[in-house]
Amino acid sequence: MIFVRLFGWLFGIGAFMALIAAGVAAIYLSSMNEGLPDYTQLKRYEPPVMTRLHASDGQLVGEYAREKRLFLPIQLIPENVKQAFLSAEDKTFYEHPGLDIYGIGSAVLRNAENALSGSGSLVGASTITQQVAKNFLLTNERSLERKAKEALLAIRIEQTFTKDQILELYLNEIYLGLGAYGVAAASLTYFDKPLAELSLEQVAYLAALPKAPNNYHPYRYTDAALERRNWVIDQMVANGYATPAEAEEAKAKDLGVVTRDRSASVFAADYFVEEVRRNLIDLYGEKGLYEGGLSVRTTLDPKVQVMARSALHAGMLKYDQARGWRGPVATIDVSGDWGPALAEVPALSDVPEWRLAVVLSASPDAAVIGLQPRKTVTGRVADERERGVLPYAEMEWAKWASGAAGARPVGGADDVVSPGDVVFVEKVGEAAGGEGRFRLRQVPQISGALVAMDPTTGRVKALVGGFSYSQSEFNRATQAMRQPGSSFKPFIYAAALDNGYTPASVVLDAPIEVDQGPGLGMWRPQNYGGGFAGPSTLRTGIERSRNLMTVRLAQDMGMPLVAEYAKRFGIYDNMAPVLAMSLGAGETTVLRLTNAYSIIANGGRRVEPTLIDRVQDRFGRTIYKHDQRLCEGCNAAEWRGQDEPTLIDEREQVLDPMTAYQITSMMEGVVQRGTATVVKSLGRPVAGKTGTTNDEKDAWFVGFTPDLTVGVFLGFDQPKPMGRGSTGGQMAAPVFTNFMQVALAGEPPVEFRVPEGMSLIPIDKVTGMRSSGGPGTIIEAFKPGTGPADFYSVIGYDGIGFEGAVTVNPDADRAAVSGTGGLY
Repeated sequence: MIFVRLFGWLFGIGAFMALIAAGVAAIYLSSMNEGLPDYTQLKRYEPPVMTRLHASDGQLVGEYAREKRLFLPIQLIPENVKQAFLSAEDKTFYEHPGLDIYGIGSAVLRNAENALSGSGSLVGASTITQQVAKNFLLTNERSLERKAKEALLAIRIEQTFTKDQILELYLNEIYLGLGAYGVAAASLTYFDKPLAELSLEQVAYLAALPKAPNNYHPYRYTDAALERRNWVIDQMVANGYATPAEAEEAKAKDLGVVTRDRSASVFAADYFVEEVRRNLIDLYGEKGLYEGGLSVRTTLDPKVQVMARSALHAGMLKYDQARGWRGPVATIDVSGDWGPALAEVPALSDVPEWRLAVVLSASPDAAVIGLQPRKTVTGRVADERERGVLPYAEMEWAKWASGAAGARPVGGADDVVSPGDVVFVEKVGEAAGGEGRFRLRQVPQISGALVAMDPTTGRVKALVGGFSYSQSEFNRATQAMRQPGSSFKPFIYAAALDNGYTPASVVLDAPIEVDQGPGLGMWRPQNYGGGFAGPSTLRTGIERSRNLMTVRLAQDMGMPLVAEYAKRFGIYDNMAPVLAMSLGAGETTVLRLTNAYSIIANGGRRVEPTLIDRVQDRFGRTIYKHDQRLCEGCNAAEWRGQDEPTLIDEREQVLDPMTAYQITSMMEGVVQRGTATVVKSLGRPVAGKTGTTNDEKDAWFVGFTPDLTVGVFLGFDQPKPMGRGSTGGQMAAPVFTNFMQVALAGEPPVEFRVPEGMSLIPIDKVTGMRSSGGPGTIIEAFKPGTGPADFYSVIGYDGIGFEGAVTVNPDADRAAVSGTGGLY
């Protein structure tokens, strides 16, 4: 009886304590509920997604992200990927209500055993739903309160979302190492292939990573990574997702990780891609670029880009090598293992055809070199030491070598390099002994830019902003403000042709003095070479780049009109209306000037340069499109013999189409008879103009065919004389020619279209009057209602007589300006 009373008493106390515990638990859980984050926000979840840039042919050229992530809907994630992660992380995912009660109990017992034995670490039993709650809504704090919130959130998430929605969130958010978030980005990062192409062992390795990506690094902890991957494969077999035979075959393979090589996809395009990045930030801000998941189709033509880079490099190297050898990049000790020291010397990552090498020994005939060792993914210098031969024949361009005592002649290889010298080399073949045969190289001090664009759409096909982006990120095509010199003259002449002058109008080419105002003195511009030719036609003025004629023409029209045309073409924003500016004394960029020439090539219709064709958001919606022309009939469902669609071009007509043809024809003469005859070797219709500034500080050539406009600039970053004869015709025009030879290879020549209504009349190229044929006759284009003059008149003639010989330099391509420091 006493025992029964005692039992009842104890039972009552126990029940009372249980009620108290339940009450406390209820109060605690209620307080937890009140402080839970809003889990419904997961329905609006838009993770930070990587922005990807593609060339015009679809090739990947750039990626931008703070977290490398590509979002994939659950329907597009392959089944074997889902199975691998479920096997590794939560095999009962599709059965439990958010919490795995059996797993929690097992973890509690195991942790108790580990605590009693003093060995082992704490283990968890978080389901995928709990991981979603933690990753999206909670912190990584290790506390009982956080675990309680995680459990409550998991239950609520399961009540609100489907299992597939939860799994989609997890697989796109989980961090998998090497900066990759989500399975899609990890597939590209580790295997350089999309998820759909992954094999069993590859998906198993990805599924092995969520617990501790750094502990299973493919290169640093390969054995641990293999062990964890094989465990996942075994779990997949246990869950019926793979057969034992498939598992054994998969476990016998290496990890198969391929560090993603993007060098081939972005080769030669660094300046282009960086300019696109800046444009995207202007359009969408940094958050939009790095988190918006934009898909950007650029205008880049990878093949044309490589051609542009090659042509510009050749021009810069030709100039630089003609001025001799400046010495090694660095000097290191070669008495021992030279590999580690050489590996630390910075190379040019975007000039892969060049390698750094150290001279091991040198004789008059050749130098023996050791090549810079490769570094492994872990940063360790490779053990192998590769050697090669640098014959004197491959360094003869170093006509002299500079040193403390000044320039000295070069007689042999050992006069150029010495043991310990670190130099750039380029492989050109194999030596007799089987080693590589190399040519000596040096990074040019001169720089430059090249822009190639479609003159009808403004699409920039290629843009090179310097010799090496890894050496200097400054973009000479878009950021460098340089004076165009005589390459600005076509817009002076276009303004004249648009306002009553003809190509046969005659202007005086003779000395001129301009009073610049109080305290500024007289300005006396000159032709290159100091001579003058007397009365000459506008065509001759362009072809021979006559500066005195250009000043008189600008003076006759008035500089406010010239300034208006300069702004209309986008060359300058607000040009000072002073005569010196007529000779290209203002500053502009290669891209802006090239685009101005494209307007002429496009029949005078406005062209807006662009490096971006189209931008789509993360959902595939087009949010930007460069080409705004309307197309009637382009959306027809099928072809039924109807008329071809018509493009409606509403862009501004900047220049009269007939004027555009006249100035184009005159610039064809620059190539055929003027300052850029080197371009004539292309054997096709080309129009263009050279330009050189004061003391040969800038060399230009901008030219076009009906389908391609190209601008070339060469000069030092800090403007200084490049040397006598370093003109646009001698330096920039050959670069243009070399580029066009390969860029237009296989394309049939296309004539410039003559606008309907123009008259083609033979004239005397000296007097500008109608000709009956014979030497000195040229066919000139005239607008309706105009034609050759009926009587001889000279613009700017004030009765000055011309006695004695007149000297003219037929190769002149610049406007020499003196007195005020203006350029030419």
